[in-house]
Amino acid sequence: MPIKIPNELPATKTLTQENIFVMNETRADSQDIRPLKILLLNLMPTKIETETQMARLLGNTPIQVEIELMQMKNHKSKNVSEEHMLKFYQTFDAFKDRYFDGMVITGAPLEHLEFEEVEYWDELCEVMEWSKTHVHSTFHICWGAQAGLYYHYGIPKVELDHKLFGVFCHQVDRKSSILFRGFDDQFMVPHSRHTSNRMEDIEACPYLKILASSQEAGVYACATEGCRQIFITGHSEYDRHTLEKEYLRDKNKGLQIAVPKNYYPNDDDSKEPVITWKSGANLLYSNWINFIVYQDTPYDLNAIEPFEKTIIKK
Repeated sequence: MPIKIPNELPATKTLTQENIFVMNETRADSQDIRPLKILLLNLMPTKIETETQMARLLGNTPIQVEIELMQMKNHKSKNVSEEHMLKFYQTFDAFKDRYFDGMVITGAPLEHLEFEEVEYWDELCEVMEWSKTHVHSTFHICWGAQAGLYYHYGIPKVELDHKLFGVFCHQVDRKSSILFRGFDDQFMVPHSRHTSNRMEDIEACPYLKILASSQEAGVYACATEGCRQIFITGHSEYDRHTLEKEYLRDKNKGLQIAVPKNYYPNDDDSKEPVITWKSGANLLYSNWINFIVYQDTPYDLNAIEPFEKTIIKK
């Protein structure tokens, strides 16, 4: 089945070229089917790139998925036109009385700030609180995961000695997790961050279970019972050149930046980066959509039960 995205969204052309079945709003509205409704809170500065990356992964499923885009009211995007934001994005006020099968909260380049210093922190807290009663499963990514762990469970982020930058090897720690069904013993994930969450802090939380981790990158995935809340520290959604763009941006500014680990052949940045994480990324998101969102969400979205913390047997 196709992914339903707004008419004229720039991602449409890219996804069509990649043979991903895209259906615009006009055609989808003529079908007698209830698609899964996914809300994307896009906090990344590269809005169009992130929209495309997320649509690509969320569309890799036999289930029709409808994506809607949210932005923070108290933040003005600098890297995308105001026309694009007005045409495709709405603020929380447009969504707060509605219910969704799933929600994705992306990362944001805000690690240098304490959470309370972020200009839209209060608004984000309101959205995260709302997600507990209006969203069946919320998927937090990178800084979004750190923000969620801090808001919901008081788990702090900590500064790393050096930037975690590159593609790292991971393992599934909880073999019974449906989110990692079908994964190999080892899988690769891109990371790009200056902060992290301590494994011992997550292990000490009775409501969270660690699903996958890396010796170099630490905890990659943790979740509540039933995966109503999922926290992913890496960027499985990244394209081939996403890390490269960040690397060359800092390198051209004369900043100290290491070559991303396990990214270029023989660490030679004159060569084409090698994708080693795409299959795992597709499997992760299809598992989330197929087994957690689709299987458990009630047909009537208004019947979503409020999220309640459950102590996990570890």
